[in-house]
Amino acid sequence: MLLLCLAILAPVAYGQRPGSRVPREEKLLNGLKLLMWSDPSATDVKVSIRIQSGSAFDPQGKEGVMTLLAENVFPTADSRAFFSEDLGGSLEIISNYDFIQINATAKSSEFVTLLDTLAQAVAAPTIDKETTEALKKALAAKLMVLEKDPTYVAEQSVAKRLFGSFPYGRPQMGSVESIQRIDFADLLFAKDRFLSADNATVAISGNFNSDLGFRAARRYLGAWLKSDKRVPSAFRQPDAPDTKPLELVISGGAQSSYALRGLSRSEPDYVASLVLVNVLKARGARMSGTTTVSHQARVLPGLLMISVQGSGAFPFSIFADRISEAEFSNARSGSAADFEKRSLMDQWLDVDTYRTTVAGDELAFKNVTIVDVQRVADRLSKNPIAAVVVRPATASQ
Repeated sequence: MLLLCLAILAPVAYGQRPGSRVPREEKLLNGLKLLMWSDPSATDVKVSIRIQSGSAFDPQGKEGVMTLLAENVFPTADSRAFFSEDLGGSLEIISNYDFIQINATAKSSEFVTLLDTLAQAVAAPTIDKETTEALKKALAAKLMVLEKDPTYVAEQSVAKRLFGSFPYGRPQMGSVESIQRIDFADLLFAKDRFLSADNATVAISGNFNSDLGFRAARRYLGAWLKSDKRVPSAFRQPDAPDTKPLELVISGGAQSSYALRGLSRSEPDYVASLVLVNVLKARGARMSGTTTVSHQARVLPGLLMISVQGSGAFPFSIFADRISEAEFSNARSGSAADFEKRSLMDQWLDVDTYRTTVAGDELAFKNVTIVDVQRVADRLSKNPIAAVVVRPATASQ
């Protein structure tokens, strides 16, 4: 009877069965959370390390610190080429307002080497003056191109118009000007504050043994230091925006961008907002000219942006009509399909970043109603609208 009970409870103890959407979950003594999906049928293994802090924590006037910190994890072309040339895999580094994430893959036979390489890079990154200057130069070159793009200028300017000095009103990658103010000491300070074991989640999936994965994580990531104190995502809410349109003149085409406060990722109406955005996208596609709609839901209240190619006024008609059953049905199906395209690992990593549930989102698409979506539309349509109009410089200018 005892052996039978152990056999039944073993999968529950690990929190995962082969092919399960629910991972085996462990926590190391340093506070690092570990999620594992073992799939014997896979040909490779993937490791994602998410640091639960992003560019929202950039010091004011030194925007770009967290982007540079992310790039410093593997700062050279050779260090990145190792994943494809030696491990038969790939490397991707993502940095945004809410988190830094390192995604790496390798052949299943190279799993231990993959984890060892990532552990050394995140637990003890080399931050020095020479590397920092090289990373700054590369980022500045990229920003110089972006800051001449009318669409980028309009969208960054309207975000600043909406949020002011609030983190989401400042450029996520920084500006050419702010990058010059950063030195390697700023990256060291950010590393000590945010690049810590208890501020991270590691997810592993693919062809590997989860027991071996747990032992390897304890060996290679167990020495990763934890922070003395977590830094909460708490900022003073922005003032109401100036709704008078701001006109900018730069070389290039005309672009108008409009922004209003959106929902945070953790709000109960988040799923309804995804459906609403698909309704608005379909309406924008039917309008004359090119009208795009996006909703950036983040840890803190997000941003709904409507951009119009050219210098057209805000398309108030996009909110005017009540949502029809046909619009709702198409938008809900599209939103559910888009959500399912996201990797299971990212869905579970979002649980820690945004304090959400994975299963709850999937069920919510079935439970959301047209009344829910219309309620969100009515709510958002009442928010103040920030506007930026970019027009091309004439020969005389």
